[in-house]
Amino acid sequence: MGAEIAYTQKRYGTTSMMAAIFIGIFFILLGHKTQAKGLILGSIFSVLNFVLMGEILPLIVGPSRKKSSFISLGSIVFRHGLLAVPLILSLKMEWLDFTATVFGLFMVQIMIMGDHLLKRFHRSA
Repeated sequence: MGAEIAYTQKRYGTTSMMAAIFIGIFFILLGHKTQAKGLILGSIFSVLNFVLMGEILPLIVGPSRKKSSFISLGSIVFRHGLLAVPLILSLKMEWLDFTATVFGLFMVQIMIMGDHLLKRFHRSA
């Protein structure tokens, strides 16, 4: 199971960061540096959150129900706290755009959904 999780993390993490960087470059060329920085910062934290989920998953599956529940709750609290960091930074710093940061935080999910839709429509064509 570890190899499959690592493959999925690498695939979607790489795709997400590449998309964020290319979109960020596009924003910079249009003169929107704050949006580019927010998108890239949010994407970094999105990938970090995704990697942490994959690393914590094996810890949740094996132990007793009580221990699994405790690990799950701790994981959720920690990961949501981690995701709050770029949001707070984007609210406090003028050089980061809040909306772009939010989109960056959803970059991995957007890539997963896009991959799923691409496979679904490619198969039916």
